[in-house]
Amino acid sequence: MTRTEFIQRYYHLRSVKQAPDYPLTYEGRAASVLIPLVEHHDELRVILTQRALHLKHHPGQISFPGGGVEDSDLSVFDTALRETHEEIGIPPNYIEPIGSLSRYRTISGYSIEPVVGFVQPNYPLMIDTNEVDSVFEVPLGFLMDRTNYLAHYISRKGEQHAVYFIPWQDRLIWGATAALLRNLSYHLSP
Repeated sequence: MTRTEFIQRYYHLRSVKQAPDYPLTYEGRAASVLIPLVEHHDELRVILTQRALHLKHHPGQISFPGGGVEDSDLSVFDTALRETHEEIGIPPNYIEPIGSLSRYRTISGYSIEPVVGFVQPNYPLMIDTNEVDSVFEVPLGFLMDRTNYLAHYISRKGEQHAVYFIPWQDRLIWGATAALLRNLSYHLSP
């Protein structure tokens, strides 16, 4: 999928199905992540990070750059761009935000607003090793193909909740990251 095809599918006037999130009984901590798309040779790829292995929460998990909204952030776009710069060194002027997806609540108590943005192909990287172990790219087409997803159902408080997994090479993308990608696939599907 090219940038032009992505934009044509992203901006539409139809209702969008999405993977159910975790039904928090409270507002949840406001957070934002960037779903960073970069085009190489007419193919869009998604930039993902692997969290540092020494972290207390979710060590080694695959994620988007992002984090909690801070008082100095003017919008969720500011949060996503600030966190991307802090975590992996891509400056905000290398990113063109084009919109956001619906909020997604997690079992860990976050209410995440995913921001979608295009990143210039020659983006610089400066990984903050306190937060990130590595950065890699996955073809968007692979991530938008829902046949590549696996689902495991867990029971919590008497209700079933799907946890999605996407095997990619020697990595496993799962949890909120996989659910957000699945929601993007619903948003783009014809």
